[in-house]
Amino acid sequence: MRLIDEEYTKYPFYGVEKMTAILRRQGHTINPKRIRRLMRLMGLEAIYPKPNLSKAAKGHKIYPYLLRDVSIDRVDQVWSTDITYIRLKQGFIYLVAVIDWFSRYVLSYEFSTTLDKEFCIKALQDALKVAKPEIFNTDQGSQFTSDAFTGTLKDAGVTISMDGRGRALDNIFVERLWRTVKYERVYLHNYETVREAIQDIGKYFNFYNNIRPHMSLDYQTPAEIYLDGFFQRKVLS
Repeated sequence: MRLIDEEYTKYPFYGVEKMTAILRRQGHTINPKRIRRLMRLMGLEAIYPKPNLSKAAKGHKIYPYLLRDVSIDRVDQVWSTDITYIRLKQGFIYLVAVIDWFSRYVLSYEFSTTLDKEFCIKALQDALKVAKPEIFNTDQGSQFTSDAFTGTLKDAGVTISMDGRGRALDNIFVERLWRTVKYERVYLHNYETVREAIQDIGKYFNFYNNIRPHMSLDYQTPAEIYLDGFFQRKVLS
C-alpha cells in the first residue's frame, strides 16, 4: 500500500494493470487481484486521475458544477474540500481539508480512521467559523452529498457546486495540495502512530499556510494573501 500510494501520487493515471506491472518491475511478486483489492481499500480510483475516497450514495442529490470558466479573483469566492489517504508504518488514516481557491489557504482539516461523514462535517464547521465562501465545491462522494453536509452549507447561505463524474481537474487546487503535503511531509516520515501523524501534519499545515512561499502567489504565503483579502473585504463592507 505504501508503494501504491507513492506511485499513484506520481502517476495518478495508473490503473490496476499498470500498477501491477510497475511493482513487478521493481522486483515485487504481486498480482492484479491483490492490487485491485488494495487500491479499493485505499480508496484509489483506477481510471480517473484523482483519489476516489468518497463514493456517491444512491438517493443523494447531486449539484451541478458551477465553476467552469469562472475567474477566481478574490478570497472566500470559492472553497473546496477533498479526502486523501495518509500512510502509517502500520495502517493508515484519512485526511480531509478545506482550502480557499484564490489564496490556497487551508482553512481547516480533520483526520479519521474511517471514511464516515462526521470528520468532513467537522472540518466544514471549523472553516465556517473563520469566514463564509460564496461557492463551496466538492466531489460527488457520499460524505459531501449527505444531507448533513449540504444542509450545513445551505444553513450558512453558501452556494453548492460539485465536480462532474471523474473530472479531477474540477477540484485541482486540493489535488495539488495533497501532492505537496505528501512529497514535502508524509513521504519524508515514517509515522509510528495516528497521534504522531496528526501532530506532524498539523505542524506542516502551519508551515504551509504561514511560512512556505508559493510561486503561483508571487512567492507570498497563503496566509498573507488570505488575510489581506479578508481584511480588505471587511473594510469595504
